[in-house]
Amino acid sequence: MIPLDEIRRARERVGDDVLRTPLVRLDDRIWLKLENLQPIGSFKLRGALSAVRAASRDEIAGGVVTASAGNMAQGVAWAAREAGVRARVIAPEDAPRAKLDAVERLGGEIIPVSHEEWWQAMVDRGRPGVDGLFVHPVEDEAVMAGNGTIGLELVEDLGAFDTVLVPWGGGGLTTGIASAVKALRPNVRVVACEPETAAPMTAALRAGGPTEIDFSPSFVDGAGGRALLPTMWDRASGLVDEAVAVPLDDVADAMRLLASRAHVVAEGAGALALAAARTRDDRCVCIVSGGNIDAAVLARVLAGETP
Repeated sequence: MIPLDEIRRARERVGDDVLRTPLVRLDDRIWLKLENLQPIGSFKLRGALSAVRAASRDEIAGGVVTASAGNMAQGVAWAAREAGVRARVIAPEDAPRAKLDAVERLGGEIIPVSHEEWWQAMVDRGRPGVDGLFVHPVEDEAVMAGNGTIGLELVEDLGAFDTVLVPWGGGGLTTGIASAVKALRPNVRVVACEPETAAPMTAALRAGGPTEIDFSPSFVDGAGGRALLPTMWDRASGLVDEAVAVPLDDVADAMRLLASRAHVVAEGAGALALAAARTRDDRCVCIVSGGNIDAAVLARVLAGETP
C-alpha cells in the first residue's frame, strides 16, 4: 500500500498540471472517471510528473528513460520536456503508431525493441546502453502515488459507491487508486480488470500467487501482460478484492457503448472497467484510463468488429 500522506504529497507535486477529470454518470449504477481527457489522453501524466518532480536535478541531468507501449512514454516525455531534459522510450516495435507519434511530438526518442525485450526492460528497470533516470511505468512508488491522486478525487467527488473497477496493465494504477480509496473508505471493493488473453492477476488470485499464463497480445495494448511484475503481487494482493478476465468482444462492446452513449473515445484498456461493470449489479466507478487508439482500429470497433 502507498501511504496516504505520500499520495497527498504527489498531488502537491503535480498541482494543476494534471486535469481533475470529470466523474460522470452513465446510468443509475455506473459512473465513469474520464482519465482519457488528460492532456496526453491518459492517466499516465499523473505518475510521470510525480516521479520526475520527486527526483533531484542531479538525478535527471542525464535525461529520463521509461519502457512503455505508448501512454507512459507520453507522460515521461511531457515531464522531461517541462524539466528541460531528454526522454528516451524503450517501446515494443508493434506499439500503436498513434501513441508513438505523440511521444515524438513531445520530443521523446523511441527505441523500438521486440515485445520480449520491452518486457525484460521493465523487469530489469532499464536496458544496457540506454542511460538516464529510469522511471518505471509501474513499480515506482512516486508513480503509484501520482496514480493514487485519482482515488483522492473519487472519494471527494462521490458520496457513496460500492466498487471501483480499474484496468490492470502492470498494477501501478490499481495499487495507487486502491491505496487511497481503501485508506479513506475501507469497505469499497477494488476490482482489477484484464483482457482475457493476458490476465496474470486473475490467474494469480485464483491460484493464490503468481502463476504462468497463456499470453496473446490483442488490440487492448494498454492492459494485460505476460506475467506479474516482480513486486506487484506483494503490493497489490492485499488491496485487490477481485480480478476479472474480460472477453475481447465485451471490451469492443464497451468501447461502442462509451462512444454512443457517453460520447467518449476510449482505447481498449480504457473500456475494460466498463465491460466488467456491465456484468455486476452494485454501484460502480469505472476508470476510463485512456483514449489513445489508432484511427483504423477505432473505425473497426465502431463498425461492429473485434480487431
